[in-house]
Amino acid sequence: MTTNDQQLFADHRNLLFSVAYRILGTAVDAEDVVQDAWFKWSAADRSQVADPKAYLARIASNLAMDRLRSVRSKRESYVGPWLPEPILTTGLMSNVGDGGDAAGAAARADSVSMALLVVLETLSPLERAVFVLREVFDFGYADIAEAVERSEAAVRQAAHRAREHVRARRPRFTGSPAVRRQATERFLAAATGGDINALMDLLAPDVTLWTDGGGKVHQALHPVEGAAKVAALLASLAQRRPYEGVAMDEMSVGFVEINGGPGIVFTGAGRVVGVITVELDAEGRIVTVNNIANPDKLQDIARGNPHHLDGS
Repeated sequence: MTTNDQQLFADHRNLLFSVAYRILGTAVDAEDVVQDAWFKWSAADRSQVADPKAYLARIASNLAMDRLRSVRSKRESYVGPWLPEPILTTGLMSNVGDGGDAAGAAARADSVSMALLVVLETLSPLERAVFVLREVFDFGYADIAEAVERSEAAVRQAAHRAREHVRARRPRFTGSPAVRRQATERFLAAATGGDINALMDLLAPDVTLWTDGGGKVHQALHPVEGAAKVAALLASLAQRRPYEGVAMDEMSVGFVEINGGPGIVFTGAGRVVGVITVELDAEGRIVTVNNIANPDKLQDIARGNPHHLDGS
């Protein structure tokens, strides 16, 4: 392998991770896909590769679809709600408010949001790959057909089904970065202070709290629905040890960009113990709270290396 071949792969590594993560929803699996793509790239006859970017995207898409099929059964038997693995991102949230390509920045941030990844989890592996390649990275139908090894007509049908499915289920409102950050900060203050009244003011009546402990830490095994129940549960966390023996007053809290939006990271006893993100409705009230505490899903956050997920 020449130095140029190595550089070509390095130039597109971010794209491969970006595609794989959106298809799989887990950073560890996405990294495995990138590693496997490297092995395939190393063994390929690169003299026959006219478009390295399309070729590598094809490899990553197929590897990600295969891996998604293999992990589906594990996710179906997962203990409690399954949520995507949160990752640190950089630049997506701050660029949303910039001039010029603000709409494009907003779309890129939304394409990796926890809310959209949850919706994508309900698609078939083929639909998910087609949606990611078409709607996020703007690949042409012919290129996608080659990437996923289907006819162009089949790809167009899959793209239509995926778009309609996502359109019917994705959140209608995300809010500006400033609004989302303010809502997240107010939520943290109310929750850690055990202030039920303040929480009730922030939460939408139909709010849902999703808690992902994976059976490895104590978390609710079913979604908690309704403002009164969610507020009471969150307020109670301030009065007890919510994460494997680490009390709330023993934790440090940080605001970071997680999956393109504001997120809260709780650390204590030398480790990351939880991540929370919230989603807003059209009135700016919190309609979804995602609480990820499964230690297997906190490794990428713990490493502290932000991902650039614009596909460049």
